[in-house]
Amino acid sequence: MVQYAAGCSEAPARPQFRRWVKAALQCDAEVVLRLVDEAEGRDLNRQFRGKDYATNVLTFVYDDTQPLAGDIVLCVPVVRQEARQQHKDLTAHFAHLTVHGVLHLQGYDHIAEAEAAEMERLETAVLAKLGYADPYAEHA
Repeated sequence: MVQYAAGCSEAPARPQFRRWVKAALQCDAEVVLRLVDEAEGRDLNRQFRGKDYATNVLTFVYDDTQPLAGDIVLCVPVVRQEARQQHKDLTAHFAHLTVHGVLHLQGYDHIAEAEAAEMERLETAVLAKLGYADPYAEHA
């Protein structure tokens, strides 16, 4: 399910988000993807991570469910700002962060260097299958 809680005329359509989620899933899962504004993004990050700012993507896993279930929250203004600052296509950045969130949902992380390398490798492979460039490549 995709929820548009924030107005963003540039946000991809539901079928695109569903395609990206499906491409990154390695098991059955029930996923709610929610697009939020900066206020909601900041509130969620503060409430659940103790950080008083909006971040690009948050993943909430419900460990006691079968099949796997969770919520992925994308903060539209942060995603838009990052895409602009990094000279990335906005749709490609949404795709990357969606894949990133789905991998977190499945237990992948990027705290340790080896974990980060594996997660980046998977993200890059999934995005390549979807027709997107390596999100970690240097941009002009």
